[in-house]
Amino acid sequence: MTQTLRRVAVLGGVRIPFCRSNTFYADLSNLEMMTGALNGLVEKFRLQGVHIDEVVGGAVVTHSRDWNLAREAVLGTELAPSTPGITLMQACGTSLQAALMIAGKIASGQIESGIAVGSDTTSDAPIVVSKRLAKRLTEMAQQKSAWDKIKVFKGFSPAELIPQPPSVAEPQTGLSMGQHCELMAQEFQIPRAEQDRLAYESHKKAAEAYASGYMDDLVVPFAGVFRDNNIREDIDLDKLATLRTVFDKSGRGTLTAANSTPLTDGAAAVLLASEEWAAARGLPVQAWLTAYQTAANNFVEGEGLLMAPTIAVSKLLDRTGLKLQDFDFYEIHEAFAAQVLATLKAWEDPEYCRRVLGKDQPLGSIDRSKLNVKGSSIAYGHPFAATGARIMANLAKLLDQHGGRGLISICTAGGMGVAAIMESARAAEMQAAA
Repeated sequence: MTQTLRRVAVLGGVRIPFCRSNTFYADLSNLEMMTGALNGLVEKFRLQGVHIDEVVGGAVVTHSRDWNLAREAVLGTELAPSTPGITLMQACGTSLQAALMIAGKIASGQIESGIAVGSDTTSDAPIVVSKRLAKRLTEMAQQKSAWDKIKVFKGFSPAELIPQPPSVAEPQTGLSMGQHCELMAQEFQIPRAEQDRLAYESHKKAAEAYASGYMDDLVVPFAGVFRDNNIREDIDLDKLATLRTVFDKSGRGTLTAANSTPLTDGAAAVLLASEEWAAARGLPVQAWLTAYQTAANNFVEGEGLLMAPTIAVSKLLDRTGLKLQDFDFYEIHEAFAAQVLATLKAWEDPEYCRRVLGKDQPLGSIDRSKLNVKGSSIAYGHPFAATGARIMANLAKLLDQHGGRGLISICTAGGMGVAAIMESARAAEMQAAA
């Protein structure tokens, strides 16, 4: 280990195309998609046969067979089999949190290289049997004779056969993420028209990113798919206004299928390393990962399920001495348009900043032209665990092309938020020289 912290290089990332659930990837597993994303990264950075110190990541919607998803995915790639795979899960912040864990070890000299990866599919969601039937089946497997196996089913009820699909509700509240976001939209008075406008802009920016060739080295073909299938180049703002709300149908609701992220299948990966490791392999540094923060709130008592990133960013700014306005790019995960807008409004609200963030003054407004400049999750889709790696790879490329500093903010289930700051290699070098 080193006595002083080292810089953490983000060398870049790739992902497979993101597809709406139950479409092109309907028959594929998290393992297959994660392996596909890792193989794309191996090809991009010429890592065939290379030992990577750690591959860290996971999925949110998993089967019991996915007992060590990251390691199994590594074994399906051309990476050296000596590469460890570590599986973790922090809801929608999974692959960003994976990158932060890797970064801490690189900075302290414990490792030289790492890959953060995330995959998710709701097309292949686990369907479990009732607890009573599961117990019977376990007992039956322990019996030796056919008669003893039959006796296990004494008192059997057909109701035990009813499958139990994964719950979409927060265990602590019984409300879905969309229902929680509706409460946030009402608390912060986020109009439907503003949500639709943000969704419209996300699709338009994403479509332009593909048309300009910007996405060419960020997305690798997989399973016969070459681009995301959720982007709507011909999106119409007037048509968005005609859609019905989906989470609150009382007349007060504002969230629709169009201004919310769709259920999505996909995977993404990003490569991080020490400066020395990158130089030894001849790999240019796209950006430096300079600071990061995880936070949580008491959403059970009404603090807003998806508002924890406001806290994470506030703490991050305190530690770095930066202001909210000191960024050239803002990558705020679009779980829902209302979530992004509520976050921005909270940072502008003196009362929220005083009560929740402990600030004498509000953090203030940002330049909206710097927000999600290539589109975000509403357009591309949101395979839960993959979104952090997608955003990180995109921001690294933006910083490499344009210079400057970028802020990442990701909300997660369970009332948590993950935030990070990245700087372009050029900007960091100029600052060091000054």
